[in-house]
Amino acid sequence: MKDRFKNTADVPFGPSTNPFSITPHDSDPLPEIVNGIYVGGGGDVTLRGKDSDQDVTYRNLTDGAYINVRATHVRDTGTSATDLIGEA
Repeated sequence: MKDRFKNTADVPFGPSTNPFSITPHDSDPLPEIVNGIYVGGGGDVTLRGKDSDQDVTYRNLTDGAYINVRATHVRDTGTSATDLIGEA
């Protein structure tokens, strides 16, 4: 498969190279820290930022919203948005 960017270093502000579906969970961390979260179906997202010791809730997100955050957890409690994709 052709990859015209194979000799380009991945950078935090670059495109995702390993997107994955997020299943919110109250205690389990994400499989890896994300650079952002795509919200397929609108609602609220409760998460823990990489350097934080508290959760925050992004409220009233619309379908197709994007949260530009480095997150370690997405909590089930407080999250009503659906079809979440972590971008790593």
